[in-house]
Amino acid sequence: MRHSLIISILVLSVMAFYSALGADEPPREWVEPQTGHRVVRLSKEAGSASLYFHQNAYTPEGDKLLISTPRGLETVDLQTRELKVVVPRRGYRMGGSSGVEMGRKTRHVYYSARTREGTMVRATHVDSGETRDIVTLPPGASFNGVNADETLLFGSIREFSPRDQTGRRDRSGDRGRDAPRSMKLFTANIASGQIETFHPSNAWLNHLQCSPTDPNIGLFCHEGIWQDVDRVWTVEFGSDDAKLMHRRQQQYEIAGHEFFSADGRWVWYDLQTPRADQFWLAGVHVTTGERVRYRLKRDEWSVHYNISRDGTLFAGDGGGPKSVANQTPLPEKRRLDPPGNGQWIYLFRPDDEFTDATVSGQPAKSGTLKSERLVDLSSHDYDLEPNVTFTPDGRWIVFRSNLHGERHIYMVQVERERDTGDGASQSSASDAP
Repeated sequence: MRHSLIISILVLSVMAFYSALGADEPPREWVEPQTGHRVVRLSKEAGSASLYFHQNAYTPEGDKLLISTPRGLETVDLQTRELKVVVPRRGYRMGGSSGVEMGRKTRHVYYSARTREGTMVRATHVDSGETRDIVTLPPGASFNGVNADETLLFGSIREFSPRDQTGRRDRSGDRGRDAPRSMKLFTANIASGQIETFHPSNAWLNHLQCSPTDPNIGLFCHEGIWQDVDRVWTVEFGSDDAKLMHRRQQQYEIAGHEFFSADGRWVWYDLQTPRADQFWLAGVHVTTGERVRYRLKRDEWSVHYNISRDGTLFAGDGGGPKSVANQTPLPEKRRLDPPGNGQWIYLFRPDDEFTDATVSGQPAKSGTLKSERLVDLSSHDYDLEPNVTFTPDGRWIVFRSNLHGERHIYMVQVERERDTGDGASQSSASDAP
């Protein structure tokens, strides 16, 4: 009798445990009570993630979004929300800001895969599943992106020092984030697989990305402690000469998390003058050098920003208690205003009134951004970066979050839900995403 009672208690405990797990599943959609914006969960499996904020994740027609899930690389139909596995989990490798990108011309996803020969870059058609091998990368090489007309892959190569007589590499120059290292950029011809290297450097070359419209231009950064490096650079493929897009003008000034506008004409970046004090979203025209900056309040600062396809709106993913906006960098430790609650998905609308300013030592226009809070991320752990992107139609902002515990992918509607007067709400745009 006692044995049966113990078994019954164990069974009930297990049932209660799994019942609790089911109850903790994040909601499929809701209207954010503090903002009135509709939020939809796109992923079904915990542990899913959207791509890094500057990686193209959308098909050229704008109908599907590429995500990473425990099952593999999947597409989300943005109308039906149907998920489809394109590349199984074991079939690819993805780094924090590299290794996977959707092509902007065809419906192919380009990705790195581990093979016996080394790291292979492959392309898979997201509808048919047809897959082809493109090139096996040399040792130390990383694939970062595909150019606008899908003729070239873009990446970097880390060169290690030769082995000594014991077979060990001399890594004395590889220690630390900012230690000198030997690197160079490369392109790989998608049709032939031919690799061309260029722009050798002792800097840490990182965050490589391709212009969304010019097939001959790339963007990259000098990685390291931001206040110690001039970070943002563009380069013409095949050229050893890179162009610095922002030169720091004062101690502790930082510029980073750079990205192209959708038309490829502008490079935008987080600018702080100095760090954790004055906050801006700054842009520089790729060809003319025209400059503009928009002021942000500290509690509006975001780890990453992004821009809509038509260039009229910006989005930000906020920042946590340990983010740069809440740090005091100045040696005199002067008192800063207490950090605000900046844990939100933000929408920003540029003001059309400007004053004259100087950015990167050059004349610039200075304006402000009008902010709107969309999603409350007060329960989000910012060790996971939300990485906002606009859907191609500009109606939704996609982000990843652990606001309900497990990591999932969500999107929030740009237009606010409006009250119908009978206690219900309806969207000011079409209900279909």
